[in-house]
Amino acid sequence: MTDVEAPYRRNGRLEGACLCGACTLTIDGDHVAAIGVCHCSMCLRWSGGILGLFSAAAAGVTVAGPIGLHRTSEFAERAFCSVCGSSLWMRDFVEDGCDYEFAAGAFPKAKEFPLISEIYTDTAPAFSTLSGDHRRATRAEYEARNRYVEGDRP
Repeated sequence: MTDVEAPYRRNGRLEGACLCGACTLTIDGDHVAAIGVCHCSMCLRWSGGILGLFSAAAAGVTVAGPIGLHRTSEFAERAFCSVCGSSLWMRDFVEDGCDYEFAAGAFPKAKEFPLISEIYTDTAPAFSTLSGDHRRATRAEYEARNRYVEGDRP
């Protein structure tokens, strides 16, 4: 959890699903009731536009249905419904118990969550300019502090 996320830390139940309803997602525990947006080229291709995510502790997550997994790097995977293709989550798998980063659109309650961060702002498409007072980081700023996929250029 980052200091930006701390005021939005919640414990409770959230339910979500893919577009067709074949995959269900339940969070019953710790989660961050706020959205972070990523504009890297991988997230753009995966979502088709702006990708808003929120995190949930793995211990409280239950998933069911025809989940497809795609390993996108040596440290992370992305999940989708293998029936309708809806984006569901991304997650590092190099450490046990890593948080899930859920696609906000799969959870009806997430439409109430505020935007608190935005990364890869300097590579964002022209159509995705976001306003408001939230933390922003360019590609270089983000990659100086976090793991990333080498050579992932738009």
